[in-house]
Amino acid sequence: MIDIGANLTHDSFDLDRDEVIQNARDAGVEAFIITGSDVSCSNKAVALAHQYEDCCYATAGIHPHHAAEFNGESQVALQRLLQDEKVVAVGETGLDYFRDFSPRPAQVFSFEQHIQMAIENNMPMFLHQRDAHKDFGPILKEHRDQLSQVVVHCFTDNQAALFDYLDMDCYIGITGWICDERRGQHLLDLVNNIPENRLLIETDAPYLLPRNLDPKPKTRRNEPKYLPHIARFVAAQRNTDYSTLITTTTQNTKACFGL
Repeated sequence: MIDIGANLTHDSFDLDRDEVIQNARDAGVEAFIITGSDVSCSNKAVALAHQYEDCCYATAGIHPHHAAEFNGESQVALQRLLQDEKVVAVGETGLDYFRDFSPRPAQVFSFEQHIQMAIENNMPMFLHQRDAHKDFGPILKEHRDQLSQVVVHCFTDNQAALFDYLDMDCYIGITGWICDERRGQHLLDLVNNIPENRLLIETDAPYLLPRNLDPKPKTRRNEPKYLPHIARFVAAQRNTDYSTLITTTTQNTKACFGL
């Protein structure tokens, strides 16, 4: 299986990144797409993808939390990274109106500029949306016909948003959020509405540790080795065979990102 969203540049992995990757591979995770969330992080993601060249790829982009940092200099830096053979998508980009760490106009501008880079480079997009569908959906729809593959990663929204993204032929990334009995209950039914050929799985490590792990880890750091747990839970919700889900999501990932 492939973890489509792992923040392996995070400093919580600095002391044991080799072990984290090996533990995940021992658990059956054959590859990782390392998320780029700003220019510095994207550079580090690409470097790691080359360091672990047999199993890692990277995205390059500026997360909406950092959208206020987007300027001409950062755009040039991202354009350069997008030429690297290990970069498989533009992102993480999109809109986040839950945290509002960057002003909303800055988020919209950055998102639209990332879309143009994806169009110009004919590359997939790795997208983030939280509490912002009313703006995110129309912006994506306006440009969707010019884009190649699109994944709305870490989907946590409602049925209307899901159906809008599926109507736009987007892939949907499901994380351990679905394992959270406090805030992920709505996903238990929604995950059944995702067509088999649109479903992707991810950990978003070190964030979103699945709350129903048993035994519970000693720390709250999520790791890619927990992807099989997420996959088993999703398979159970969809009433499908675990091995079938792994096969289809792996095929989907390769098709989405051109691996």
